[in-house]
Amino acid sequence: MLLWLFQSLEGDVHAFNVFNYITLRAVLASLTSLTISFVIGPAVIRKLTEMKIGQAVRTDGPQSHLVKSGTPTMGGALILVSIVLSTLFWGDLDNHYVWTVLLTTLGFGLVGWVDDYRKVVYRNPKGLSAKAKYFWQSLIGLATALYLAYSAHLPAQTDLIVPFFKHVAIPLGTLGFVMLAYFVIVGTSNAVNLTDGLDGLAIMPTVMVASALSIFAYVAGHAVFSHYLGEPHIPGAGELAVVCAAMAGAGLAFLWFNAYPAEVFMGDVGALALGAALGTVAVIVRQEIVLLVMGGVFVVETLSVMIQVLSFKLTGKRVFRMAPLHHHFELKGWKETQVVVRFWIITMMLVLFGLSTLKIR
Repeated sequence: MLLWLFQSLEGDVHAFNVFNYITLRAVLASLTSLTISFVIGPAVIRKLTEMKIGQAVRTDGPQSHLVKSGTPTMGGALILVSIVLSTLFWGDLDNHYVWTVLLTTLGFGLVGWVDDYRKVVYRNPKGLSAKAKYFWQSLIGLATALYLAYSAHLPAQTDLIVPFFKHVAIPLGTLGFVMLAYFVIVGTSNAVNLTDGLDGLAIMPTVMVASALSIFAYVAGHAVFSHYLGEPHIPGAGELAVVCAAMAGAGLAFLWFNAYPAEVFMGDVGALALGAALGTVAVIVRQEIVLLVMGGVFVVETLSVMIQVLSFKLTGKRVFRMAPLHHHFELKGWKETQVVVRFWIITMMLVLFGLSTLKIR
């Protein structure tokens, strides 16, 4: 909205032309979302507390988590409000990629909201049934994948890019692209959700990965930079840098309230939405493999659950003391803050490695 305003005024005041730069608007989007979260965060937490929208804690997990029972949840709604408002302020609302990411994020957020609501109202830690949750996630993820497939006009918009190899791109075709996009969006959504089990554990890696994806988006949308770095040029994708920056700013502000000991949890409404947003951006800028690397913590957490379930069904034995993996380390004697900070450090290393693919080809 503000971009439209400044563009209409730049004919009279040339200084307003500066707002056409994506980099400036990305910074302003980050600051705006951070400010919105900081300002309304305390009021939202108080309201959630008054409404007794508290987290139900599993009794079969680490006993230290029992004290968290009743902590306000569904705080992810605060993140989504900040992202949407900031993007509407500073993003190009004529850009279809911006709306694709926003609508997908809100769609998954709605699924998470229903799940959280059932947990709160019925005091059931399991919330929405796994089948129902997967069905709605699949419906939204498939719709997004189909839209991106049929709105693509260049081969670069559907080829699978292999990092570190300048001229290696695997043609996927429409069906292959749809399948890949679907699995990346839905998979990343669930991976972030599984990781969100400790104070601050999921939100900081999300901030790091979103920040890195903003760089990939800017490069993909810039004809000169993408050609120089050997990245696919996706016209219009640069605007996603604004969305990713807004996500990073909102996430940092949320961490202020979610850091140990957490005043509020994001719940599925936040985790599912943020994961879907990361996956959708990665698909658009053709960095699915890089997302797999940078989000390594999310991947390992998901694999730990899959391995645990498969092992128990086949052998009756568990590989980990508890899944997801962060609970395994807790039961081994690591403090919650140790697990969280060490996973942050690992994510930072992986994100830097992912960014190195921009130049090392």
